[in-house]
This record gives sequence, C-alpha cells and structure tokens, in this order.
Amino acid sequence: MESSMPRIIAPLAALLALTTAAHAQDADGTALRALGDPVMATQARGGPAIGFTLGAGVSSKPEYFGAGDNEAGAALTGELNYLRLGGYTFGNPDPLFQPQGFGVSGSFRYIGERDGSDELAGLDDVDAALEIGAGLSYATPVYEVFGNVRYGVIGHESFVGEVGADLFARPNDRLTLSLGPRALFGDDGYAETYFGVAADEAAASRYNAFDAGGGLVSTGVEFGASYRLNETWGVDASVTYDVLRNDAADSPITDDDESVSASIGITRRFTLGF
Repeated sequence: MESSMPRIIAPLAALLALTTAAHAQDADGTALRALGDPVMATQARGGPAIGFTLGAGVSSKPEYFGAGDNEAGAALTGELNYLRLGGYTFGNPDPLFQPQGFGVSGSFRYIGERDGSDELAGLDDVDAALEIGAGLSYATPVYEVFGNVRYGVIGHESFVGEVGADLFARPNDRLTLSLGPRALFGDDGYAETYFGVAADEAAASRYNAFDAGGGLVSTGVEFGASYRLNETWGVDASVTYDVLRNDAADSPITDDDESVSASIGITRRFTLGF
C-alpha cells in the first residue's frame, strides 16, 4: 500500500504553528487521566470537592478503522483532576500540578458507528461503542509510561488494552510538548467487529470472508501540545500516526493500514465544592 507518511507533514506543521502562536500571545484569551495516589486531606474539615476539565474542538481521523480517507468531526475530551471525599484527597487542586510517581487512572474511549454503505455496501452496520476501564501510570518531570484496560460496555462488548509512553518538553510553565509511542491490543471479539467479514456479508459485498483474530491491533506515535492560557482555560492539540498490524492490516476491509489523525480544542477547568 502507498505510504501515508507525507500526510503527517501538513497537520504537524499546522499544529506547531498554532502552539507557537499561543506561546507568543501569553495572555488570557484530547480519556480520563490519572488521579494519583490517595493521600490524607490536610484540611479534614473541608467538604467534598471535585475538579475536572472538559474540552471541545475539531478533529480529523479515518472514516472507519482501515479507511483510506479522513473525515472532520467534533472532538470532546474529559479529565478528572481532583477529588476530596471522606477525609481523603485524590489528585491535586492546583491547576498547574504535574503528577509524579505512580498513579491510578480511569480510561474511556468512544467509537462512532460504522455505516455499511458506499464502499462498505453489503457489510453490516456497526453500532457506536463506549469503552470504560482503568489503568496505571508512572510519571516524572521528563517522561511518563502508562497502560490501560477497557471493556466495551456499549457496542462491541470486548476487551481492549493500550500501552504507551511520553517524553515531555516544557519551554515555559504554560506550554507542554509531548512525544511518544502507542500500542493498541484487542481480543477476538474486537477484531471480528471491526475487521472481520462474515460469510453472509461476503455474499452481499465485494469483500471476501475473513475471520479476524485478536492481538496487537496497531502501533503508532503521538505528538501533543498543551498550552495553559490561565488557570481555567487552555488549548490542547495532537497529531497521531498509526499503523494497523496483523489481522487488522490483512483484513479486506482495510484500504490503508497507515493513518494520520489530528485534533485541536479549547479546554476549561471546573472546581466544585459541596
């Protein structure tokens, strides 16, 4: 298949330009992340409190797993930063806090539905899926490693896992750049849902029957940029290059086993006390 590496140049250049512009302004103007180890609250009399970040923006990603073309869409993110409950504090209320050491994380991913039309005519529709799970991470000021396991509570009802790492560069106390590898794994049910072709689907479509097995689904690398406009607002952006592996790459559904995804959005932090 023709390599898609040249496609990474344009979005990466745009991302670098945006982050550079944000850094130059220096004025007010993405899965659940690690909470960190629980520690005893220093203010025992303090009531329950929660701090979280919500983000909204735009993204460009493949129309479906293995598609040769990208489509634009909305990008929504959520991050739980801080929780004080029952005399314990999880995370840190400081908006500029950088987690260090071992941490526990929640993880979720939403996968949109796949419509069996156009080039996928004859294939069954695939319902939207919501994966929920948890993971572990270890962070230092210069790097982080993590692993997550999720289950499709809606949709594919299968297990997936991902591992990754990031190196960090912080030109100043507002801008954080990250770069690191990613790997995604899925069980047989996951692989069959998105890359398999059943006998009846083969009879009704242009694809040959294909029994997809689980294992390593994809590997890739992600570049991220996060700029804090102030303690409440921020700008997050990322560019991800992925390569499908094993049965995911061999599936007749897969037109291109390489893909580039990009997103950028505004984030806002909320802190609520009860």
